[in-house]
Amino acid sequence: QVHLVESGGGLVQPGGSLRLSCAISGLNLDYYDIGWFRKAPGKGREGVSCIRSDGSSSYGDSVQGRFTISRDNAKNTVYLQMNSLKPEDTAVYHCAADCAPPNDLYLGPGTQVTVSS
Repeated sequence: QVHLVESGGGLVQPGGSLRLSCAISGLNLDYYDIGWFRKAPGKGREGVSCIRSDGSSSYGDSVQGRFTISRDNAKNTVYLQMNSLKPEDTAVYHCAADCAPPNDLYLGPGTQVTVSS
């Protein structure tokens, strides 16, 4: 059974940084694509970033150039480095063992990120 746990969220001022972690168990990370998603109040799920098993990555337009995704297969963990944070980045951030999960049941429980002065 796949188990995902996100951590690293918190309250940060605009312009600040956070690093999120997604710890994954129950699968061999070498063979899976991992996605980060976010859900803000009153909004639907937004794709933030994806890192594929071949190491390639992609980003949503709203975070391109500010966020960086990486993976440590030895630790079965995927990271999301978030810089130059904006208030509109405020959301619950979730990871999934899929870059296009068919529904929210594939998402981990999430970690809250709040960007506010």
